[in-house]
Amino acid sequence: MSASSTARRIGATVLAASAIVSAAALPATAADRGHDRQPRVEISRVQADAPGRDDRSLNGEWVEIRNTTRQPVNLRGWTLRDSDGNRYRFNDTRIGGRATIRIRIHTGSGRDTRTDLFQGKRDHVWDNRADTATLRDDRNRTVDTESWGRRR
Repeated sequence: MSASSTARRIGATVLAASAIVSAAALPATAADRGHDRQPRVEISRVQADAPGRDDRSLNGEWVEIRNTTRQPVNLRGWTLRDSDGNRYRFNDTRIGGRATIRIRIHTGSGRDTRTDLFQGKRDHVWDNRADTATLRDDRNRTVDTESWGRRR
């Protein structure tokens, strides 16, 4: 047997083994890619029970939204809802990539800034005991939810 013949057989064996290993690994890799566990934009924190008296602390109630990716995300058309159907719709709101600046959506009135948005509600939105905050994208797909307590 010549050296070139041996080299061809070894090469063919290595290629066949690589194909088998690749085929076995492919389904797991594809499954992992399809089920990204961490959302791109997430509800990072909720302050449902505003400190102080309820009739004076609407802006003490807030939801914090954070971008976990490297790319900026525009939330135009996205919504934030509670279990009772109260809805806040985002206008032209950008969150920078891996922003340490987080957007807080306050219940009451105020002047919107890059980091604080206001719903303009006259009553509290979030139930102190139990509620769910749901963030949906501009196609109405659920991006993230945060629940606390137990609803009756």
